[in-house]
Amino acid sequence: MPTRVAIHSSVERIFPPEKLQSLLSELDVEVSDDVAEGTASGDAGDFDAVVSFGYEPGFLEADLDWIHCVRAGYDEFPLDALRERGVRLTNSTGLHGDSVGETALGFMLQFARRLHRYRSDQADKAWNPPTWDEAFTLNGESVCVVGLGTLGLGVARRADALGMDVAGVRRTPTPVEHVSEVYTPDELVGAISDARFVALTVPLTDETEGLLGAAELDAMREDAYLVNVARGGVVDQPALVEALRSGDIAGAGLDVFAEEPLPKDSPLWEMENVVVTPHAAAATVDYADRIAALVRENVRRREAGDSLTNLVV
Repeated sequence: MPTRVAIHSSVERIFPPEKLQSLLSELDVEVSDDVAEGTASGDAGDFDAVVSFGYEPGFLEADLDWIHCVRAGYDEFPLDALRERGVRLTNSTGLHGDSVGETALGFMLQFARRLHRYRSDQADKAWNPPTWDEAFTLNGESVCVVGLGTLGLGVARRADALGMDVAGVRRTPTPVEHVSEVYTPDELVGAISDARFVALTVPLTDETEGLLGAAELDAMREDAYLVNVARGGVVDQPALVEALRSGDIAGAGLDVFAEEPLPKDSPLWEMENVVVTPHAAAATVDYADRIAALVRENVRRREAGDSLTNLVV
């Protein structure tokens, strides 16, 4: 039987659900607010799959056999419960290397060329050239990319193209294109200790939660910058705030946070050496097109009885 897909309204955090529905017009697709209760035209049993931004408890109440997460991260999904119910979960890993890679390099370029300061000065109509020893070029500088999956490779490729010395951290220390030296997680402190930039691109798991804490921040150079385009939980945020306040590191480009949206009383908002972006590193105008291609391929695989691509459980 043809696969009937619900597009959960939560995807509107990235693109209009109707946009994805239009791109999948050749399939039996419907936008739904509540997959558990179904929609006006059907009940829960009518949907075989749901495409969603995140997890909703009602998903386990519905007679689904497949959930697709439009993000690479899936840490809030109850993997054991899904496995017990026989519900497959796929994610959107592999789609974000370009957008996240460019965002990470954007952070680095801002700090190197002092663009973040000039943008702030513009609001005050202030003409403040840098001191002679303040601005620098990325060419010849070093970056350690922690996590060498799709996101990390997107950063490494661009950093290498700009003449940076690229090191990386991954579970297996096999050679990686665009990376001069690969470390294992147990060598993290040594890997980041001499880097001008440390870019975090790992998924949030039990192993990576709090990966960068006070000890790791203390190991970084005083003129080093942290770039986090991974997940907020990968960093001990209070320790990061303290490191920034004390001058233990030079600054941070942060797209993700322990709590999102970032609370208005967070000290990170007021720090001149911090660039805050609203978890937007993956944003790109063709996001919906990429998700549609992935969903379309997995519908084909489901109906053919083949293993789904990007399968998590």
